[in-house]
Amino acid sequence: METTTLAAFLAVDLLLVFTPGADWAYAISAGLRGRSVVPAVTGLIAGHAAYALVAVAGLAVIVASYPAALTALTVAGAGYLLWLGWGILRQAAVPVAAGETTAAGGTTDASRLRVLLKGAGISGLNPKALLLYFSLFPQFIDPATGWPAAAQTGLLSTVHLTACAVVYLSVGVLARTVLRTRPSAGRAVARISGAMMIAIGALLLMEGLAG
Repeated sequence: METTTLAAFLAVDLLLVFTPGADWAYAISAGLRGRSVVPAVTGLIAGHAAYALVAVAGLAVIVASYPAALTALTVAGAGYLLWLGWGILRQAAVPVAAGETTAAGGTTDASRLRVLLKGAGISGLNPKALLLYFSLFPQFIDPATGWPAAAQTGLLSTVHLTACAVVYLSVGVLARTVLRTRPSAGRAVARISGAMMIAIGALLLMEGLAG
């Protein structure tokens, strides 16, 4: 695969990754509530990686061929985002120090696995990620290069996952370092993050039911 093709893909991919959405909202929320944003971002990347494996296996096109499967995924993802966003709004995410009790009643260390799994659920149940793989990726896959389609998809997926990791970590760390020193601003941003999840979930639900 040519370097110019990779550069063009990276430029388009970054535009999409830099667009705030459910992943951004979760990274910000994790930055405000936890000592480390790594578990949350790891979960988000795990969800994207699952779709990458699906794309490499060539199953994305198959899934896209069955509207009912895509509708079910959309509705499930919408419901999960609505539930998670409502939980964030209720708890009002107050910054805590390492080892202190969170609003949910656990410690920041004890909730790392739960944070990771929630991140994987957010990105893994987001049909937009699947749409990204079978609508954007094919535009940059060229059989004439001699590379197998699976290898090209794998390379593009690696670029995408790396971009997501860098951006989401930066967003989470920025939220933690800047907003945790300003409790009122941190609570406001947490509420905005929860509202974003609810709004995105509502839009996905309408799309799923309309489809």
